[in-house]
Amino acid sequence: MPRNFWMIICNEENFNITRSLDFTMQGLKSEYRRKVQRVETDDRLLYYVSGIRRFTATATVTAPYQEVEDGTWRNEGSATWPYRIEIKPELVLDDAQYIQAGLLAHRLDYIRRWPPENWYMAFQGNLHLLPKGDFFLIEEEMKKLKFGRNYDREAVVPVPAPSRSRKQRRASPRRDPAVKAADNPEAS
Repeated sequence: MPRNFWMIICNEENFNITRSLDFTMQGLKSEYRRKVQRVETDDRLLYYVSGIRRFTATATVTAPYQEVEDGTWRNEGSATWPYRIEIKPELVLDDAQYIQAGLLAHRLDYIRRWPPENWYMAFQGNLHLLPKGDFFLIEEEMKKLKFGRNYDREAVVPVPAPSRSRKQRRASPRRDPAVKAADNPEAS
């Protein structure tokens, strides 16, 4: 079960490099070392291509990061790509199916920190943690496009309910043990 849901942001050239590698590995930029160290096996990845502002694919991490300087990915500005994670593709859309991020932006919790007209500012950088609900919302839309009318959401693994935050758990009233025992007389 994935612990984290990540969004990889790259330009079209670097996305095509990952695609040409059949989504078996992904490079990550040097300035995100601390985030890269948090990426674990079975974490999920969502791809966003910055130049065209589209969601393009999802993948699963199969091995933790390694530091390798081989120049596979093209530098964007002064940023280098020394970190690699091994991945496997889950859902890769055809070019014509790429989802315009602006169509989903207003539905994402991740974007709410930015003014609606500047939603695209949330997609700066290379590696971002996404809320689980946002990841599944985007992936569901991708599946609808990929599989069309034949897509049966119920036939696929159901989307888990969002977990409650620590603040929400603290705010919920605690049940009195006497009430709990009354609800379950066999337990006494």
